[in-house]
Amino acid sequence: MGLKHSSSLFLFILFIFFFLSSRVCSQACLKTCGQIPIKYPLGTGSGCGDSRFTRYIKCDPDQQTLTLTTHTGCYPITSVDYTKQIIYVTDSSMSTCACTRPSQGFGLDWDAPFSFHDDTVFTLLDCSVDESPVFKPLSNSTGRVSLCDRQSSSICNFLYSNCRAISLINLQESTCCVYVPLDLGPSFEMDLQKLRCSSYSGFYNLGPAQESHPENWNYGIALKYKFNVFDEYPAVCGGCERSNGACGYNTQTSSFVCNCPGGINTTSDCFFLYNSASILLPWFSTGAWMMYPLSWVVIWTVMSLP
Repeated sequence: MGLKHSSSLFLFILFIFFFLSSRVCSQACLKTCGQIPIKYPLGTGSGCGDSRFTRYIKCDPDQQTLTLTTHTGCYPITSVDYTKQIIYVTDSSMSTCACTRPSQGFGLDWDAPFSFHDDTVFTLLDCSVDESPVFKPLSNSTGRVSLCDRQSSSICNFLYSNCRAISLINLQESTCCVYVPLDLGPSFEMDLQKLRCSSYSGFYNLGPAQESHPENWNYGIALKYKFNVFDEYPAVCGGCERSNGACGYNTQTSSFVCNCPGGINTTSDCFFLYNSASILLPWFSTGAWMMYPLSWVVIWTVMSLP
């Protein structure tokens, strides 16, 4: 009889530890997507990160790529600077020194929780001098004047003279227009069809030493974001991430939750998982998960054995 009790106890405890290991090895909200670390306010899916960002930023679990989605398309996110709160994206339809191609433009949704970073510069390519609204007719009808940034005309010069992909198709430099995101207006919309331009280039962090080398520019779009109105990092989220958790939210109430290893959600942090004297067991009457001292589990097991 004693041997039977010992065997049953051993099998039960073995089952518990195997069950726990399977629960702890995975986490519903991922910490990375490909090579990009994921931190608040970004998330990898529904219930992860900040609910305002979930609609626009997602992680493809198969391709392991983080993407930004707007009404103009889907764009791969190349990196995230969490210190400066900047998201860097790329557009496959954008013209660069490597390849020049037609594009429809790029735009952000009006209610998106981010905007163009000040370091982002756009260059409209091959714009119609006669029809594009970026060229305003003179009052005496003797010609048209550019509404673009005249102080940045050197960018067009280097782009058209030192960029082989553009020079090969013989675009005219006079049809080039440089402007910053502020000129897009409140809708953050760049509709090349309405602007009567065939393509565009976007780049960021363009320093004076790099201006004459368009082949080395950082092609892409830099977007800035804020945590909230006062741009304050939530203290409860900091505690969650320090305990190896991922900040998220309740999909029904939108209230904060800390997603812990094993897909367990709490309203604070995951430090309870590291109490070696405790073990996680389901509380069947409520469907919740509760922490119990390991000694209690052994006592309950022995008492329940026949």
